[in-house]
Amino acid sequence: MEFFDLVKIRRSIRKYQNRQIEREDLEKIIEAGLYAPNAGGGQRTIIVAIHNKELCETIGKCNAAKFDRSKLAGSYVSKEQPSLIDDPAIKSGFYGAPTVCAVFAPKNFLYSIPDAFCCAENMVLAAAECGLASCIVARGEETFENEIGAELLKEWEIPANYIARCFVLLGYCEGEYPQGKPRKENRSLIIE
Repeated sequence: MEFFDLVKIRRSIRKYQNRQIEREDLEKIIEAGLYAPNAGGGQRTIIVAIHNKELCETIGKCNAAKFDRSKLAGSYVSKEQPSLIDDPAIKSGFYGAPTVCAVFAPKNFLYSIPDAFCCAENMVLAAAECGLASCIVARGEETFENEIGAELLKEWEIPANYIARCFVLLGYCEGEYPQGKPRKENRSLIIE
């Protein structure tokens, strides 16, 4: 698929089939993340791929537990693909995705967040190229601030000076793949 078509087709999916993705596709998606732009070419991000639906669900509940509605800029995302914003009854921030990649970056590095989200963007585009559904989820910092999270970080040998910045959800879309929203006008300007 051509790059500009890929960018226009990809959607954030929050309803997943109960079907695991192939490891080969996961490896391609991780590789795309590792090739993302990064500050000074430092390659500081660490990707932990959780290819286990039950563990994804456990961590997804930790992610949703710290959801703070007072920090929202809007109150509606989608009827077809509802988020935690739309439906307070949703108890997992990972929406049933069978695979989730946690993107970690240094805590006190100025470009930690941009590096992580560049990594995540490459990954969701690679997922679309592989025919998979995806979604980038924030609230990484809060997700592991509990006993379960601390144990997982230790088990995964994440350096103490690193923090989860975001997650990339991966799977197959449950139901119809959503159409794109029209682009809002007056969001760009070219100065000659």
